[in-house]
This record gives sequence, C-alpha cells and structure tokens, in this order.
Amino acid sequence: MVSCQDVIISLSLSSRVQITRCSIPRIFHSTLDWKSTFHVVEEFGRRKPPIKLPLLHTLTHRQKKGTHTLSRNPRTSPSDAPTTSKAPKPMSVSCGVECVFVLGCARWFWKRCTYVGTYDSATWPPAAADEFEPVPRLCRLIRANYEPDLRNPQHCKPATGYRLNPDWVVKRVTHEDTLGDAPPYLIYADHEHKEIVLAVRGLNLAKESDYKVLLDNRLGQQMFDGGYVHHGLLKSAVWLLNRESETLKRLWVENGSEYGMVFAGHSLGSGVVSLLTILVVNHRDRLGGIPKDKIRCYAIAPARCMSLNLAVKYANVIHSIVLQDDFLPRTATPLEDIFKSIFCLPCLLFLVCLRDTFIPEGRKLRDPRRLYAPGRMYHIVERNFCRCGRFPPEVRTAIPVDGRFEHIVLSCNATSDHGIIWIEREAEKALQLMKDQSSETVTVPPTVQKFERLKTIEKEHRDALERAVSLNVPHAVDSAEKEPSENNEGETSGSASKDVSSTHSKSSGGRANWDEVVEKLLKKNKTGDLNLERDNNVTQ
Repeated sequence: MVSCQDVIISLSLSSRVQITRCSIPRIFHSTLDWKSTFHVVEEFGRRKPPIKLPLLHTLTHRQKKGTHTLSRNPRTSPSDAPTTSKAPKPMSVSCGVECVFVLGCARWFWKRCTYVGTYDSATWPPAAADEFEPVPRLCRLIRANYEPDLRNPQHCKPATGYRLNPDWVVKRVTHEDTLGDAPPYLIYADHEHKEIVLAVRGLNLAKESDYKVLLDNRLGQQMFDGGYVHHGLLKSAVWLLNRESETLKRLWVENGSEYGMVFAGHSLGSGVVSLLTILVVNHRDRLGGIPKDKIRCYAIAPARCMSLNLAVKYANVIHSIVLQDDFLPRTATPLEDIFKSIFCLPCLLFLVCLRDTFIPEGRKLRDPRRLYAPGRMYHIVERNFCRCGRFPPEVRTAIPVDGRFEHIVLSCNATSDHGIIWIEREAEKALQLMKDQSSETVTVPPTVQKFERLKTIEKEHRDALERAVSLNVPHAVDSAEKEPSENNEGETSGSASKDVSSTHSKSSGGRANWDEVVEKLLKKNKTGDLNLERDNNVTQ
C-alpha cells in the first residue's frame, strides 16, 4: 500500500511545486482524515491555483525565475533547507574579442609611437663626401628665391650669406612672371663649380596658383614614359622646359659645352624638377644635345611624383635628400589630399598611418598608380629613440625598391624636418663631418676612391633594376633592356658634331615628339604664349 507521504513526495518531484520535507509530518499529524489528504494531493497534481491548507501555515507561492517554490519554515535548520546550485556563467565571447582587440591596438600604438625615421635606412651604407657635396650649396640657392634682393639678404645671416655671386644670377622669375604655371625659380651660372643651376622654390601657402598645380591630379590620371606621374607637376615641368630651354642651351654652349646641368627644387619644386629631368633626359636636343652624364637633379624634401619603376629607372640621375622624420616622402596620400588638410595635418598623418598598416607590402608594389619619391635616396639621420637632443648627423644612401619610406613617423619633428632651413644646416654639418673623417682615414689616392665609388653606384643601380623586376613591379625593366637604349642615345648625341644632316633628321624627330607633348599638355593664348591646359586630361 502506497502511503500518503510517498504520494506527496512523488508529486513534488514530478510537478513544478516544491514541498519541503518539514511540511510532510505536519500533514499526517493534522486533524485531516485520509480522504482530505488525498484531496490535497489530487489538487496539487492537477496544477490548480494554490489551495489554503490549515496546517501548512507557511505554504505560499513565489514565482522566481519562472518556478513556483514554497517558502522554507523559519523553524527548520539550515541542514534541512533544499540545496539549489547555480551554474557559473562562462566568459562571453565578445569580452575575449574585446581583450584581443585592445591588446592589438596597444601593440600597434606602441610600435607606431616608438618608430623613428632612423629605422628606414638602418641597413643603408654611408654616403661619400664627394657625392653629397652639392647638397648644402644647392639648398642655399633654393633659399635665395625667397630673397627680394640678393645683395642685401634679409633671411640669412650677413656673415655667411648665401655664398653666391649675385652677378652670376642669369635670371629670376617670380609668381607674377609665371602666372601660376610654375613656382618661382632662378637660373645661376656657377663658374666656380662649372655648373648651370635651375633652382625652384617650394610651396607658398599664400599663393592660390601653387595649390592649383597640386590639385590638378587624380590617381592614375597621367601616364608618361612607361609609368604614372603627377599630372599637374608634369604640366608645370613641360611649361618650364618649353620656356627656359633656349636660355639653358645658350649658357651651356657659351661655356664650351663643359658645364654640368643641375636642376634643384624643394617640396613642390622638387616634384617639378624631377619630372623636368626626365623630360630633359628624353629630349636632350632641347638643350643642345647635352650628354646624359652631365645632367643631375637634386630633390630636397621630395614629393611623391612618379611610379616606382620610374623612380628606380632614373636613380642614376635624380637624387632625393630626406631629413630624418620628414612627412612628405613617406605620405603615400596624393599631394592634393595632403594640402587640402594642411590645417589638420597631424590627424591626416595618423589616419594614413592606420590605413597603410593594413595594406600588404606586395599589394603596394603591384599598384602601378602608386607614386613614390624619385631616384636615389640620401637620408640624413640625427636622432634615435629614447635619446634627448640631436647627435652628429649621418648621411646614408641607397636605391631602395621595397621599403622605400613606406612608414609614417608620428613625430613632433615630422613637419619641422621638411623645412629647407633645417635641411641646409644639417646637410652642412654632415658634409663637414664626412670631410673630416675622410681626411683622417685616407689610405688610397682620392682619384682611385672616386673611381671605385662610381663603380659601386653603377652596380647599385643595376641591382635595384633587377630587384624591381624580381618583385614584379609594373613596367619595370632590368639593366639588360635599358642599356642598349642609353648607348643609342649616346651615339646620337656623339655624332651631333660630325654629321649635320643626320643630326638634323634625328633631332627633328625629337622635336616632333616634344611638340606632341607640348600640344597635349599646353595651349596657346591669344598672344601666342603657351600656358597650362587646365581642362585637358591626357594619358600619354
């Protein structure tokens, strides 16, 4: 026979109503008979609303977390209380993802904030004093564009001055003369060093015409000489060569065709003279057939103005000088976007740094439209991480293909290192140190040293060309494909003085190509002068 106690216990296990153990004896010691007891059990089994039992004076219904419970009798001991266990909550997946994200951001922030410009050229060899010697002198010539009167300089110390002879200044052109087609420049016949120098100044923030040159570009808009270039800077270079080619040709011929042709520029002017050098190399008849080895370009604080294949191809002609943490050679953002945000430059640099972190190196190299700083790089380093002050400047040089100033340096000196004044001072110090070290450690004659250095430079250029081909850089050519064209150009220029008729036919072909370039990029006004074609989108 099944007792009422067993029925009530089974009922409590099978239903959602929980009856404590202390409540059962009170039922059997009550005045209720068995029938009334089974009636209570039957009522519980049917899950009807709570029934008031006279002996279960503590019986109440409490709804907690979706279950009905009977309150425990306060007279019962803790050992008699029902045991309820709560399962521990597992760590949320979102919390783990957040922790990983925070740690990753902290690591990235630490690496970016501790990255200094010295790391970009850590593996580069030191530069020689002979190849770096023109840099301080050319910086002073570029600074001379800022002076209204070179005989009474206002922006330079009277004791030192610009160390140039004002009588050797052949021509000076201001913003009013260029009408916004090019930055101001001067032409200087340096008879002391046997050079004809065309020096172009940098961006003038107060001139709208300089911004027009910068903003005249879109990514992949202008293709030139097998690569991509900045459209506005190319048009400015074409205008400049078309206007001053006769002056430069006359100076070169008057000085016995022995002087070198040097193009120098800072910031905005560096992009103009870099593309001007490419034009002169491919149209040397415009300057009287000058040999290629007499053409040099020095881009101070260079702008990214040409694709990687052109930057490596003309590394034996174009030389770029970068001071420590300069932002412009490292910023892959188009120049027009940089100077649109010139008043929020730190924010822009941080966003560019964050974006470039997630772009693979191979993807950057395979993008033919991505622009780079031109030519061989000379990096002036003077600061290290966690070191106060500046140490004696050191100059390193190389022709990098991958890792070509691809990392933005989040430094308070990123903008000050772009100034032409600081570059000129540090370059002068570095040159003096190099001369002092070379004079102390001379073991072979200087002529032999210079010859060996020239061979090393040529080898570095060939290695860079082969490296670009091995990395599948678009439109890159190795030395084997490039050397015959140079020899043919040399033969053409060398035969200019021997066979007039053949030279006329070849040069006329060169002029036809140049006229085609001018026709595409320039337009004539009512007076017959050539001005920049503002609305012409040409892909050459």
